[in-house]
Amino acid sequence: MADRKHGVPAPPTESAIRSADWDGRELIRETYHRVLFVDVDMTELVDRGSAFEECTFSNVRFNVSEHEDASFLNCTFSRSSFFDATFRGCKLTGSMFDGCTFGLFKVEGGDWSFAGLPGADLRGSSFHGVRLREADLTGARLEGSEVRRCDLSGAWLHSADLTGCDLRGSDLGSLDPHVTAVDRAIIDPFQATVVASALGFTVTG
Repeated sequence: MADRKHGVPAPPTESAIRSADWDGRELIRETYHRVLFVDVDMTELVDRGSAFEECTFSNVRFNVSEHEDASFLNCTFSRSSFFDATFRGCKLTGSMFDGCTFGLFKVEGGDWSFAGLPGADLRGSSFHGVRLREADLTGARLEGSEVRRCDLSGAWLHSADLTGCDLRGSDLGSLDPHVTAVDRAIIDPFQATVVASALGFTVTG
């Protein structure tokens, strides 16, 4: 797996789909490998179980699209929009997002380990039951978002803004309150113990 968080470039593409209108299209278990998608309109697209591997999406509109049990492995998303897009049970391991826009973005289940979302504006988004192990959320804006029951072990949260974020049930072992904004974030009693320990407190019964 290419770990592009450490400067390894995205794999080269071998074919391209440009300026296509996939608005409202239904994809059922289709497969794409090292394809470059440029200026493609995928608004309201419905994707069931399709596989994209080492693909690049540049200026692609995913607005109001629905993806279920799909995979985007080691893909790159550049200047693409995801307004009101939904991903259910999808696998985005190792994928990178650069200059993308979100808003009402919803992720339910699935594996986003090693995904790169540095600096992403995810305000108002929801992540429920998502595996985000070692995901890069450096500088991400998650004010007022929901990140519930997520596996954030090893996630990069330096300079992320979790103000008012609902974090209940998520693994906060990698959260350092000294370098992450957590004002008014919502946590459960067990998480409070984890955060207190990170701040140097000794918690006793």
